[in-house]
Amino acid sequence: MTSRGYTVEDGGRLNNFAIEPKMYVDQTSQSGFTVYSEKINGRLAMIGFVALLATEVITGHGLIGLLTNL
Repeated sequence: MTSRGYTVEDGGRLNNFAIEPKMYVDQTSQSGFTVYSEKINGRLAMIGFVALLATEVITGHGLIGLLTNL
């Protein structure tokens, strides 16, 4: 007997693992400029920009000033 995503055996015991989940396979190509890669690229750029601003505030020098003092 199957109902609501679980199975009850003949002895009345509950068997949650008797039903296999439906698998979804995406056949589209995932290389190049995808939505996911653009989101990751944008998030990493925002993190880099905030890190640059934090470095500037902490040291009192801009990026060019830090690179010339090395």
